[in-house]
Amino acid sequence: MSTETGRNTGTSQRTYTRHTELGSTVTSTSFERPTRRTRLRRSLRRSTRRWRRRLLRARRWLGETITATGWLILGAGVAGVIAGGLLGWVEGWYLLCISVILVVCASPFLFGVRAYRMTISTDRERVFAGSEVAVALRAENLVNRPALPSVAELTVGDAVVEVPIPLLGPKAERKIPLPLTAPNRGVIWLGPVTVSKRDPIGLFRREMTWRKRLRLWVHPRIVMLPQHTAGMVRDLDGQSSRVLTDSDLSFHAVRDYARGDSYRHVHWRSTAKTGALMVRQYEESRLARVALVFDALRSEYVDNQEFELAVSAAASISVQAIRDGRERYIASAWHPEGSRAGVGELSELPSRTSTMMLDAWAELEALSEGPSLEYLAHRVSHTRDQLSIVYLVVGSQTDMLRLRRAASLFPATVRVMVVRAERLADPRSVVSGETVVLTVGALGDLPQLLVRGSKG
Repeated sequence: MSTETGRNTGTSQRTYTRHTELGSTVTSTSFERPTRRTRLRRSLRRSTRRWRRRLLRARRWLGETITATGWLILGAGVAGVIAGGLLGWVEGWYLLCISVILVVCASPFLFGVRAYRMTISTDRERVFAGSEVAVALRAENLVNRPALPSVAELTVGDAVVEVPIPLLGPKAERKIPLPLTAPNRGVIWLGPVTVSKRDPIGLFRREMTWRKRLRLWVHPRIVMLPQHTAGMVRDLDGQSSRVLTDSDLSFHAVRDYARGDSYRHVHWRSTAKTGALMVRQYEESRLARVALVFDALRSEYVDNQEFELAVSAAASISVQAIRDGRERYIASAWHPEGSRAGVGELSELPSRTSTMMLDAWAELEALSEGPSLEYLAHRVSHTRDQLSIVYLVVGSQTDMLRLRRAASLFPATVRVMVVRAERLADPRSVVSGETVVLTVGALGDLPQLLVRGSKG
């Protein structure tokens, strides 16, 4: 038995069923080749798609290559053909000849744009705000014929810098220096590079883009701070210092007994040798655990310059804490791009090395909304134990009442120092209990204020 079925696909299908003597059934199915009409329809669809892609590429090429002036000249040529051929105007033929001459003269300037290889390089990847960085653009001619002059457009952050490329001989290359000044803190992307060729008349323009980019970190300005301004407290598990004390673990020397010394510190062997009471003297063990909380809310600062002053002050304290080898916790409500921290959560800035930390300060941005200073202080006080000193870096819009309230959230054994950024203000230090409020009007005021605050 055979069954023939067919769908509207141009193919036919036949199914054969055969019964054997043992009662089993064998079924086989065969397909016939597509019909001629089906093959023609498929070929037509493929050709249509292919020509549609070509037309789209040609349309995109024309849109990218011909400028507004070029379209005007081409339109003038078409108008000349109509005026000369249909209306018999001699002026129309003149207009056509002028259009053709302009197009022929401008066309050679389009060739050779793909003969380049563009490379961006810098002398360093990290600079401080206000410094200069040497950027170089290397243009290489890849073909065995001269490359006509062109213009390269280098994207620098949100700006575009035009770099003229001179005439290059066969297989020649030229390194074009571009001195760049980084006035503001942040992260600057260098690239991509686009080479465009234009004719002198401005009819055509051809471009080629190299997508490779370089990242330039612009670190905030910092100032050198005196040692041990990042917070020290006495702790038997800490490191020995040069400060001598009468009771500790690190033995230093013996000295003569003085009235009031405890007899349990008497060094009896030295006493027996000298015949006078001698007592032990120790080096004071100190341990520093520093926390720095930065208020990144834009509303707490008068302007962007005051915000940058606060960032520089916080970065200076952070760098000094790393140099002194302190245990540190540097946090803010700002979260790096791509992090999964929730709204209102603290984000700890990487502080393993000075470079990593300064990179984070370079990326930090002001927040339009976020948790208050009191909330940040509450979170730090409940998540970090045995802190010796806490720095709260704020703007001038934060009043003293809020500062005292935030400082009161820490234990009495923790020394709280508030660094308040207020541009052009007179440097001053106000002590209230265990809280010291330092008003910084310029970055250069910070070292002396910290010394004064640590003594207070």
